Amino acid sequence: MAIFIDSGPIKLEAVLREPRAGFRAAAVLCHPHPVYGGTMDNRVVYRASKAAQAAGLATLRFNFRGAGKSTGAYERGAGEQEDVSAVIDWLAERYRGLPLVLIGFSFGAWVGLRVGSVDPRVGVLVGLGLPVITYDFGFLAANTKPTLFVSGTRDEFCPKPEMERLAAKLPSTSSVVWVEGADHFFKGRIDQLQRRITSFLFSAMPGGQG
Repeated sequence: MAIFIDSGPIKLEAVLREPRAGFRAAAVLCHPHPVYGGTMDNRVVYRASKAAQAAGLATLRFNFRGAGKSTGAYERGAGEQEDVSAVIDWLAERYRGLPLVLIGFSFGAWVGLRVGSVDPRVGVLVGLGLPVITYDFGFLAANTKPTLFVSGTRDEFCPKPEMERLAAKLPSTSSVVWVEGADHFFKGRIDQLQRRITSFLFSAMPGGQG
């Protein structure tokens, strides 16, 4: 279902998908950098959405301001955090009482996790391909929510030594998984990524099979 969500004066283009067999939670997915062509149709974001649906979650992919048919313009992360909050508001209203999950890839992980880690309505987080050489993810040291980080061993934006230094500062509720041989976009390894996300969500969500 294609929809538009208000983020202040901004209109955010979004796509909602609900599993046919019913669902037990809802997830918002945040895409990579809009200035470099990132949209909600990015392959990693799309496959992450499929992974969440396989775990029994409704999913909402959306375009940040200035991307796709969303109005407005890129705001260096500040306005984009407002977009994430607006989408969480929309999901919380539509699915009252259901747990919420935030999944972010690259720039979308930096923006989305900053909001999701402090929003009490979001109970579970997933960060994919964290661009640790570009952005400061130190805020995650205070995040105690169940969180999965997935990176490729050949990710040029997430070198293993830098990600391991970050991981050493994270609480025990966070886990880091490496996909051997994968680059930033998980080329040729995206099926592994999808399985990792589904497995984690089954174990982390109430009523899961993990």
